[in-house]
Amino acid sequence: MIAEPSFTVGIEEEYMVVDRRTRNLIREAPPELMDECREVLGEQVTPEFLQCQIEVGTPVCSSIAEAREHLLYLRRTVSGIVEEHGLALMAASTHPFAREGRQQHTPKERYNELAEDLQQVVRRLAISGMHVHVGIEDDDLRIDLLGQASYILPHLLALSTSSPFWCGHDTGLKSYRVSIWDELPRTGLPEHFESFSEYRRHVDVLCTAGIIEDATKIWWDIRPSERFPTLEMRIADVCTRIDDAICVAALYRCWLRMLYRLRRNNMKWRRYAQMLVEENRWRAHRYGIDEGLIDFGRGQIVPYSDLFEEMLELVDEDADYFDCREEIAHGRNIIAHGTSAHRQLECYKGAIVNGAGRAEAMEAVVDLLVEDTLSGLSGRGLEVVEV
Repeated sequence: MIAEPSFTVGIEEEYMVVDRRTRNLIREAPPELMDECREVLGEQVTPEFLQCQIEVGTPVCSSIAEAREHLLYLRRTVSGIVEEHGLALMAASTHPFAREGRQQHTPKERYNELAEDLQQVVRRLAISGMHVHVGIEDDDLRIDLLGQASYILPHLLALSTSSPFWCGHDTGLKSYRVSIWDELPRTGLPEHFESFSEYRRHVDVLCTAGIIEDATKIWWDIRPSERFPTLEMRIADVCTRIDDAICVAALYRCWLRMLYRLRRNNMKWRRYAQMLVEENRWRAHRYGIDEGLIDFGRGQIVPYSDLFEEMLELVDEDADYFDCREEIAHGRNIIAHGTSAHRQLECYKGAIVNGAGRAEAMEAVVDLLVEDTLSGLSGRGLEVVEV
């Protein structure tokens, strides 16, 4: 019997930096900005592909409450440094009106290679995401859970959507970021592997052929981390409000432990055909939580609120084990009041109704995102409601 994993948790978030006056993404970062961030945060802050982005990562945490406190500190600290330069921090997966290809990429060897390799595809990469690492030390267990966890990825994406706009247009999608991301190679749902050695053999084919240097350039929605003994969930939009981010991270962590419990009892979550999971992925990408997802067993579309309650029942024991019942129940708040994508659309439409032009309405959305990014940084977030 495989020893129970540590199920440690770490969260990475990618933020956008906007000009306070124009509300647009900055083209180039102030030369000293990243040095100032690193002076305070060390390796917990790194540049991203575009200079208008900053990535933060919590340390390895034993509890979701600990991860939340670190994330609060990271947002608060980076925001304070950014503001000293007349700029603002925005946690959303797309900017409402910035034009693609106008931002400079970070002059770093890895990013220079990506720019040369991917050309126009990577120049459109003005998108941000949230990644959640969960510690699973056994290699084969990590691969086993990789295949089973794909089922829940659309459900997590739906809860996190924050990218309804692109280049000044309402895209009609709650997570347009996924459309941009899917243009890159080696993205989307993961392949199915029977063992860690089989996974490594396939990765080695790409490495030997000179396509990639290592598995860090495999960008699936969920992947075995190349750097850490973790299973890294990457499908989520970056959540504008921190309590939403913590809800998604806690639910993912609990789901993995539920899958481990099944294995411990000689059971396994049913593996559905990729075409079915892809359909739910599209529905989450398009509608978020609004139009429901397919229940494969019933063969029908089920309201997201019903599916969420079923998820809560499945991970009930795990929520107690990790002491995160309140954090997961916050998903009811998200369902009742909407994700960041809903708030952005409501803000835009409200501004138009009140007489604003399109440009002014888009600027109002940016102001909302900047405010929401910092909401709750001095204490608890929204109170959980019963739905």
